[in-house]
Amino acid sequence: MAFFTSEYEIKLDAKGRLTLPSKLKSGLPESNGGELVLRRGFEQCLILYPMTEWKKIYQKIAGLNEFNEEHRKLQRNFFRGNSVVELDSSGRILIPKPMMSFAELDREAVLVGVGNKIELWNPDIYNNYLIDDQKEFSALAEKYLDSN
Repeated sequence: MAFFTSEYEIKLDAKGRLTLPSKLKSGLPESNGGELVLRRGFEQCLILYPMTEWKKIYQKIAGLNEFNEEHRKLQRNFFRGNSVVELDSSGRILIPKPMMSFAELDREAVLVGVGNKIELWNPDIYNNYLIDDQKEFSALAEKYLDSN
């Protein structure tokens, strides 16, 4: 199982390639073979999945009832524009231009390890999604993590 955490400020080169930080690269499963799936996030970011994690999600979405209109909408929008990307010999991946546009990526980016996936953000957009109020953060943690 993949496990990613922390955040990393990175630079993209002129061709739209990013170098995966070594701590994130070391979290990739050995069986991954350098393949990752890149998709648009629900927010304005991109999400990288190791192939092993992607297959789990793929099974859930692909297994929905094709005769149900909502299921078809979800499948269509979830799978559109996804790309299989591979780490090159330098540990870089190429971000397709339509995805760069979707996430408003240019030279600067933030990679965020979020458990079984990695999010890729424009730094300004990312900052808008962070919680500044520690009381709000604490309330969310209590709501979703309190076992009592």
